Amino acid sequence: MPVAPRSLVVWCLAAMLATGCTQTVTGSALRATPGIDDDSRSPVDVDSIMLDQSQMRAITGAGDDLTIIPSMDGKFPVDIEQLAKGAPPQCEWIFADTQTFGPEIEEFHKTTFQHPPGSGLISQGAAAYRDGATARRAFDALVNLVHDCGSSSSGPAYVGDYTVTHDSISTRFGACGRDYTVRSVVLVEVTFCRFPPTVPDIVMTNILAKLPG
Repeated sequence: MPVAPRSLVVWCLAAMLATGCTQTVTGSALRATPGIDDDSRSPVDVDSIMLDQSQMRAITGAGDDLTIIPSMDGKFPVDIEQLAKGAPPQCEWIFADTQTFGPEIEEFHKTTFQHPPGSGLISQGAAAYRDGATARRAFDALVNLVHDCGSSSSGPAYVGDYTVTHDSISTRFGACGRDYTVRSVVLVEVTFCRFPPTVPDIVMTNILAKLPG
């Protein structure tokens, strides 16, 4: 059975395949649907720290060729169950936002962009929690997930090389990678394929700069 274009993009994004993804997804980007933040107890509105399309175009240097993937701008964590089930247990989290960000999310937003001429993908995501201790707990749990996957026999195929600091995680596999930073009450994620390594750094820096002092 042929795989739908969106499924191909999801596979490329979630798996962070080193070969990249050349499938273009057409259609119009839609406003993010209402999410889990209606009764949020977080002091930070994640929508206020997300970068808009013009900022992402400027940072990536992709100009008008960088577009939001239709239906991949959402305010709910997404688990790709068919891919999670096919992964080793230690690495299932790669395909499951609910595992990556944990069960105590107050607010969430993730947007994925495509750059077909360069076979590139880049996403920005943020989860907000009710307080700093809860955000730190989610980050520490993610550190354990990364370590468990990375140190397993399947690690090289799923996370590649990874680095963990007091407040950040970085994984690199071929031309792709994932970056996470915990700051205040927010856990920020930037994932990418086939963009220069400086690009996710700049995206992360600009998102963090929007956090209230």
